[in-house]
Amino acid sequence: MDGIAILYPLLGHMLLVISLYILLIMRKSKAIKAKAVDFNKTALNNKAWPEDVVQVSNNLDNQFESPLVFYGLCIITVLVGAVNSFAIGLSVAYVVFRYIHAYVHVGTNYVPYRLRAFALSLVAMLLLLIQTSVHIMMNI
Repeated sequence: MDGIAILYPLLGHMLLVISLYILLIMRKSKAIKAKAVDFNKTALNNKAWPEDVVQVSNNLDNQFESPLVFYGLCIITVLVGAVNSFAIGLSVAYVVFRYIHAYVHVGTNYVPYRLRAFALSLVAMLLLLIQTSVHIMMNI
């Protein structure tokens, strides 16, 4: 199996991050046009923006937490030669759940749905970690 194939989900996640930045720019521009921004407050406090802007900003923060661990794990999986269909499927599942989490977070922000998507993404990453760890242990 081509070990590089596991990196495609990483690129998919990067697309999510770029899309969220674009959404953040659009929402901030809308807030500025509506004169709903106190620039003295927003210069020092990101939470001073309108709620819809803060939602996107908070979600962007989330995209630099567990996803960084995921990136490292995928790279390790490639380096140790543990890429297989199962690992790729788990990587795709992780990214799909990150998209769902982002969609809920910047939309309805219904916490129970966000939590489910987040938990499922962690389960996918945990299974990938176990699969990669077993591969390493079996090849020592």
